[in-house]
Amino acid sequence: MSSAILLSIVLAYFCLLLGIAFYTSRHSNNESFFIGNRSSKWWVVAFGMIGTSLSGMTFISVPGTVGKSGFDYFQVVIGYWLGYFAVAYILLPIYYKMQLTSIYTYLEKRLGVTSYKTGALFFILSRTLGATLRLYLVIKVLEKFVLEDMGIPFEATAIIILALILLYTFKGGVKTIVWTDTLQTTFMLLSLLVCVGYIMHDMHLGLGSTWQAMKEQGYTKMLRTDALAPNYFLKQILGGAFITIAMTGLDQEMMQKNISVSNLADSKKNMISFCFIMVAANFIFLLLGGLLYLYAGANGITVAGDDLFPTIAVKSGLPFFITICFIIGLVSALFPSADGALTALTSSFCIDILGMKRRTDWDEKKRSRIRLTVHNVFALIFLACVFFFRMVDNGSLIQTLLVVAGYTYGPLLALFIFGIFTKRQVNHRSVPVICVAAPIICYILKQYDKEWLGGYSIGTELLIINAALTFLLLLLFSGNDRQLEFKEI
Repeated sequence: MSSAILLSIVLAYFCLLLGIAFYTSRHSNNESFFIGNRSSKWWVVAFGMIGTSLSGMTFISVPGTVGKSGFDYFQVVIGYWLGYFAVAYILLPIYYKMQLTSIYTYLEKRLGVTSYKTGALFFILSRTLGATLRLYLVIKVLEKFVLEDMGIPFEATAIIILALILLYTFKGGVKTIVWTDTLQTTFMLLSLLVCVGYIMHDMHLGLGSTWQAMKEQGYTKMLRTDALAPNYFLKQILGGAFITIAMTGLDQEMMQKNISVSNLADSKKNMISFCFIMVAANFIFLLLGGLLYLYAGANGITVAGDDLFPTIAVKSGLPFFITICFIIGLVSALFPSADGALTALTSSFCIDILGMKRRTDWDEKKRSRIRLTVHNVFALIFLACVFFFRMVDNGSLIQTLLVVAGYTYGPLLALFIFGIFTKRQVNHRSVPVICVAAPIICYILKQYDKEWLGGYSIGTELLIINAALTFLLLLLFSGNDRQLEFKEI
């Protein structure tokens, strides 16, 4: 009976999203889909971006890491905070000055068509893997803790959820998503606070006693000082900063929402407001993780990692309203991580790869038809990736996400750094080769890091190493002369 009620709540939630999509997508066109007609309110974008950034990965995996590594992840969060300032004061001014729809158009203007296409393809690869990894985690939890009792298989769950996402994103795009993400962020944060408050109440703990109990169990350890370890605080902070620059500032999904704001000043307000709320939200998720482990220990619950939060919320005997809050929070974390990615990937492929903005022979009807086709194809790719991650799941996915980002965003970061901070021109033929070779070299290095580097273990700084290697290779094969005519394609 409870599973049927939870499924009804998920369906009712979707109906609400569909209603918002119907309202916001009225009179929409391709500009609405791609950049929301540059009319989004900065405070709406700022709040809605929290849901996109946190996602189901944060909702499930971050609390689960506390038992093993304490508050280590907060070192990365400090780096995130620093990175948002770089995005606000270095990258956003460039995007607004050039009035970009796709941020990768910058690479074309500065480095040429080859770099532009290469950067866009690396974004498509990065965002596809990252979004589907997040999507997989939430579908797995829904299937295991809600739908399994009803005999609904994982595959059917994945297909239905992607179909639902398609229904409310295919027309309005960014114009719809900035509002649906705001709603979903609200539900997710409320669910988080309710769960934290109830568990503290149930265990008769206040904030001070909660922190003390967590400290006694070693859950509050944060700054790691072993320079050879992968969780060394300086590596975590620097890695977090560059992850934010790459995964937010150089990510079409995140920037698509920012540049939908009407002017640069408001877009900066959005980014700075967002970064402070993000730090607070991540801290509360870690606090929740400590509380969950305390609760598990007090009640003889032995699960850990990604299964901890859902097990306690759904199957530990807590009041049913906590289960409802968890499911609403989980679904609220699911949709922003998938709908925005699907829209951004559609935008990038249409604009950057197909050259839709340049095709004067395509009327609005043909553009819309092609955009819808691309949108549907990416949904199928998402589905295939979700099935793949089901086969290779290793239990805790937050670190997997950071490693994937380190390999795939490194070349993209290097291309932008090369364009912004040098005046040299790349060797166009070498760019794709370099951008593929650098991650491969980094992968080999990471496999043998302790052996080759005297016990040093590579952590979140993998992204920095990858970007630095790519940059050095680009510099080595660069020149001072302009070697490429920028032709319309």
